[in-house]
Amino acid sequence: MNTGETKEEKKNLIPLPKEIVVAVGYPPIKSEKGVALLSQNRQFQYFNAPTYIYPMVPAYAASYLQDQGYKVYWMDGISEHKEYDQWVDELRATGAEYLLVESKSPVIKRHWKQINDLKEKLPHLKLIWVGDHVTFMPLEQFENSKIDYILRGGDYDFLIVNLLNHIYRGEELEGGVYWREGNTEIKVTPKETTTLPSGEKIYSSGPDWVRHALDALPFIDRDLTRWELYAYENGNYKYTPGTYMYSGRDCWWNRCTFCVWDHTINPLGTYRSFSPERLFAEVKHVVDKYGIREIFDDAGTLFIGPKLKKFCELLIESGYNKKVIYGCNMRFNALNQEYYNLMAKAGFRFILYGMESGNQKTLDKLDKGTKEADTINGARMASKAGLEPHATIMLGYPWEDYEDSKRTIAVAKYCFKKGYFATMQATIVVPYPGTPLWKECKEKGLLVTEDYDDYDMRGSVMKIPLTQEQLLSLTQDLYSAFFSPRFIFRKIISIRSIDDLKFFYSAGKRLIGHLLDFDPNQTKTNVSFTSKKFWKNVFGKLTGHFFKSKTSVDKEKDAVRLEDSAVNR
Repeated sequence: MNTGETKEEKKNLIPLPKEIVVAVGYPPIKSEKGVALLSQNRQFQYFNAPTYIYPMVPAYAASYLQDQGYKVYWMDGISEHKEYDQWVDELRATGAEYLLVESKSPVIKRHWKQINDLKEKLPHLKLIWVGDHVTFMPLEQFENSKIDYILRGGDYDFLIVNLLNHIYRGEELEGGVYWREGNTEIKVTPKETTTLPSGEKIYSSGPDWVRHALDALPFIDRDLTRWELYAYENGNYKYTPGTYMYSGRDCWWNRCTFCVWDHTINPLGTYRSFSPERLFAEVKHVVDKYGIREIFDDAGTLFIGPKLKKFCELLIESGYNKKVIYGCNMRFNALNQEYYNLMAKAGFRFILYGMESGNQKTLDKLDKGTKEADTINGARMASKAGLEPHATIMLGYPWEDYEDSKRTIAVAKYCFKKGYFATMQATIVVPYPGTPLWKECKEKGLLVTEDYDDYDMRGSVMKIPLTQEQLLSLTQDLYSAFFSPRFIFRKIISIRSIDDLKFFYSAGKRLIGHLLDFDPNQTKTNVSFTSKKFWKNVFGKLTGHFFKSKTSVDKEKDAVRLEDSAVNR
């Protein structure tokens, strides 16, 4: 296993004074809305069709802690379907002295209650919270809960090791750590002091340092972090068991105004990635040891240029392009046909793009850095290479009216009809605290609520030119846009194996789940899979697209040339 340290450096580690036990995980979050999609997720949702994503940075944190001699327990109460009291009992049984938990805005109030409950039931346990929300609002956590530590930034896998090594080995404390006055574990003079309205002082070790060399991380210990919990119920996998990689932090474009990771835990200028050799070594490890059949790399955008070329060559020359399927996030305007062909040869399949909108004004306001033509050309080149493009699209922007939304749906439908998109995900725009979009909404009075519980994508929290019912109905319409005779026929003739049949079956189940997630009747009454209104609505959406295959953008998009995208000039 790669440890990022030389044998001599590990040999010189100062012994711990005793066994130090650390738990890493997520407390259970039960909701009538569905399964909380919290881990490894830039945009939080409750899903009716359960999905469990491998939380990469917490997994690296657990593995790095163990590598440094700490006793670590993995306790993901969400993916393990635990009841809260059961999870607490199991946590107590570990004897853990520290608990590391990732949070996000839509569940932070729930987490405050859980923090306070844990401090009552397990007063010896030190609670450490991480994630985008607490990075942007660290002091808020101390005001509203009995939290012990906040670690800011996206390198909290490095920072948790540094914190405990500071406490038990005298290591110099890095920036990004927040703690309360009276904490006797911290041995340094704080760089910053803030007095809360209550009069209590909160100390900080200074600005967070998001600059660590990622190649220094050990491989994720997938046994420790229970990889099998995340190996099957995930729509990004066609072939199972599958797993995740996280080759970069996080996106080299790093500007999109809605992306909370780009503006909190991995801000502009902090992008780093594994070397191609380091990434390939971990890919080889999981294939050889666990029989992994498909990998999704969830770096915000996979590296391009010479690094991508080298990584593909390593897969091809080693023969691992025949042993494992690879997927990644990519930008429509990042690659030309030569690179897509190389990726296909290297065993890539699933290419996820953030389309966001079919309107250029929106792409510009989001600082997306793409043109409408790039959507067509990027997906067209990828599909020509034999890859399977997946588009993520959002509705509910404050500046987009009903017709703008319908144009976005038309573009998506066009791309499905032409075979440029294989799959897609539709979401409602959420202005998470810390993003430029959230700051713009605050300044312009566009937020209809600042109750974090409402930021769960079950409706808009912004003033928009649509009713909530219209927004939900349009989102369902977007999810149904694929349903045309040409698309269905193309999928049927593409079936080559039992894996294809299983994938289409599971994709169908997830589609119904997503249609239920955004059912417009939820604003009036409870809906479920057994609701006649729900099925009548779904039937209407799907048949509407099936029998009306022409779109308002057909002529316009048919005229798009490869040269219209800068990457092809």
